[in-house]
Amino acid sequence: MTLVEELGGVLDASGLLTGEDMAAWSRDWTGQYAWTPLCVARPRSTAEVSAVLRAAHAAKVPVVPVSGHTGLAGGTFGAGAVMLSLDRMNRIEEIRAPARLAIVEAGVVLSDLHTAVAEKGLNFPMTFGAKGSARIGGLLATNAGGSNVLRYGNTRDLVLGIEAVLADGRVVDLMSELHKNNTGYDLRHLLIGSEGTLGIITRAVLKLVPQPRAYATAMVATEDLPGALAVLNRLQDVTGGAVEAFEYMPRLYMQTFARMHPEAQKVFDAEYEVNILVELGATAPRDVEPGPDGQVPLSSYLEDVLGDLLEEGAVVDAVVAQNDAQRAAMWARREAAAEVSLSHKPLINNDVSVPVDKVGTFLEQADARLNGIDVGARAMVVSHLGDGNIHYAVWLTDENAKDAVMEAVEDVVLSLGGSFSAEHGIGLSKRPSMARRKDAVALEMMRAIKSALDPGNILNPGKVLPEA
Repeated sequence: MTLVEELGGVLDASGLLTGEDMAAWSRDWTGQYAWTPLCVARPRSTAEVSAVLRAAHAAKVPVVPVSGHTGLAGGTFGAGAVMLSLDRMNRIEEIRAPARLAIVEAGVVLSDLHTAVAEKGLNFPMTFGAKGSARIGGLLATNAGGSNVLRYGNTRDLVLGIEAVLADGRVVDLMSELHKNNTGYDLRHLLIGSEGTLGIITRAVLKLVPQPRAYATAMVATEDLPGALAVLNRLQDVTGGAVEAFEYMPRLYMQTFARMHPEAQKVFDAEYEVNILVELGATAPRDVEPGPDGQVPLSSYLEDVLGDLLEEGAVVDAVVAQNDAQRAAMWARREAAAEVSLSHKPLINNDVSVPVDKVGTFLEQADARLNGIDVGARAMVVSHLGDGNIHYAVWLTDENAKDAVMEAVEDVVLSLGGSFSAEHGIGLSKRPSMARRKDAVALEMMRAIKSALDPGNILNPGKVLPEA
C-alpha cells in the first residue's frame, strides 16, 4: 500500500487531495516558490493529524504544514511532500471571559477569532494586513508580530498553552491555562516559532485582553525619525502607555500607494518624508465616554498633544480621524504594505529589527550600501517603528546583485545589534543568512534539538536550519 492509499483510509474524501486539486497548495503567496506535493492532507482532528504523521514517519516521507498561505519566506515549499493543512480544524472551542482566554484549533482564521471574542467584549490583540486569511497555526509557527507588538508583544506573549503532534505521531499536551508554570523546560516556547520543523501545533490556549471601547487614530508627519520617536514617547507618557500602534511610512511608500490606489483620498495636502500612523486604545470610562461637547476624551488627548507638538515644531502636520471610516482608510493604507512591496520584481523582501532609536541610522547606512551595489535599486520601506521592526524591501535593477545586497543589509543590521529576521521567520529565503550570521554554538544546539525531536528529518525539512 502506498502512503497516499494509506492516508485515504485515514481521511475522508475531501480530506485527501491529489492532482489538480492540489493547485492552491502548490505555490506560495509571493509567487516566488512553486512545487508539486505528493498530496494534501486536511485532517479534522488531532487524532487524524497523529495518524497522518505516523504513516508519513513510517514511510519516511516529508510533511510540510501549511496554514493561511500568507507566509513571505518560503516556509511552505513542499516538493514531493505531504502538505498538511489544518484549514478544517477551525473550531473556536471555548471563550472564557472571566479568565480572559480562548481555546482554539490551529486552523482558526485570525479575523474570525477577532469577531468571536469581540462579542464578549474582548480582543486577541494580534493584527496585520493578512488577518482575513492567516490562521492561528501559522501565527504560532512563525511567532508572528504585527502592528500591536508595541503594546501587547509577539505571538509568544499571547499564548498560555499549546497542543502539538510530534514527527512520529505522538501528541504532546501542553494546554496549560496558567500564567505561572515553572515545571522545567518551556516546550511551548520551543515549538512556537519553529516553523513546523519540530512539531505540528494543533490547538492553543490564547490570552485575551479587554476590547478597547474607544480608539484615537491619526496620521502624523515629522521632520525625521528621531522626531517621530519623541512623539511616541510623549504620547506614551501622557496616556500611560495607551499607544497600540506606531507605524512609519516614508514618502516613496505613500507615493506608490497613491499610484496603485488613485481612489484613496490623500492624507496630507503636502508630501512628507516621515509619515506616521499612530493609534491609541482605551477601556476606562474616563477615557471613552463622550463629554458635554460630544467628543471622546481619548481623541481630545491625542489632539491636544499633537497640537502642542505642532506649536513646538516637533510635528509638521497631523490629521486625526474623526470617524470609523477615516480610521479604516488610514489603516487600509498601512495594511497594503505587502501589496505595495511586492508590486515590483525582482525583489528582496528583508524583514529586520534594530533598537528603536537606531532605525534612522539603519536606513541611512543600508541605503548607502545599496547605492554602492545597484545604483538604480530603491528601498521600499515600511516599519513598525514603535518596536524597531523594519520591512526593508529592495527593488533591484540587477537581479545578480541579490546576494550582495542581502549581505550588506545583514552587515548593517548586525553592526547595530539587530536581527536579520524580525517577524516573518526563516523558511527557505533566510537560510543563507542563518548560515552566515547565526552564532555557531546556537546552530549546534538547534540541530541537536531538531535531531532529538525529528530524527528522520520529515518535518518541514530544509527550512530554518542551514546545512551543517
